Amino acid sequence: MTSRSKEKVAAAFRKLFRSPEKIDNDGAGPSGSPARRGLFRRHRDGVGPAETAASLPASPAASTLSKKKAGGANDVRERAAAVRTRRLMKELKEIQRSQDHRPNPVFTVELVNDNLFEWHVRLHQIDPESDLASDLRELNIPNILLHLIFPENFPFAPPFMRVIEPRIEKGFVMEGGAICMELLTPRGWASAYTVEAVVMQFAASVVKGQGRVARAPPRSSREFSRRRAEEAFRSLVKTHDKYGWVTPSLSDG
Repeated sequence: MTSRSKEKVAAAFRKLFRSPEKIDNDGAGPSGSPARRGLFRRHRDGVGPAETAASLPASPAASTLSKKKAGGANDVRERAAAVRTRRLMKELKEIQRSQDHRPNPVFTVELVNDNLFEWHVRLHQIDPESDLASDLRELNIPNILLHLIFPENFPFAPPFMRVIEPRIEKGFVMEGGAICMELLTPRGWASAYTVEAVVMQFAASVVKGQGRVARAPPRSSREFSRRRAEEAFRSLVKTHDKYGWVTPSLSDG
């Protein structure tokens, strides 16, 4: 082989085994294009974790698990709603049956805007010897109107109950008509308690606390509303959670 032939072969080998960097720098051949240079760099430097994750499709197992969790949460809510509905339907029927068979029922129930989860309860009878009963007779007030709202997790949580009218002083009745009664708090509640038990407990408590119908305008300028009652009740629960339940003297209401 002549020296000229040897030089040609050597040049061919050098061209064949030139590094990607050299090719990139020269810009010769197909690899000189920007896309090819980016491809060489990706292979040379490696692909970052975020880029790799973004390029991968979502795991079927993870997607299935997410759907199962969402479906499980929906199932729990649906079962809770079914339990609440069945329980309230049963209690409502029993109360209405009792009302139909008693000429003078202790209390009566009506739904608020046909909503099964919101009741008006009219308490017609309390201790006739009490001062509160005397006030009701004197002012010709036929009953005490109570408002009950049943939460989504009833009967495993208590209803919220307040006095709407008349306005009552003392008797464990607070601002907005909220009621200071341990049975109505999460700590004092039990799922076995019925609406009848709640109403009868209130009838006893309001007399025990020497409740009276308010004659003078309220001393507080705060509004008499459900919102105010809920605020007062939340404050009450926090206080009793901290210090416990101690029955106050009757003079304290």
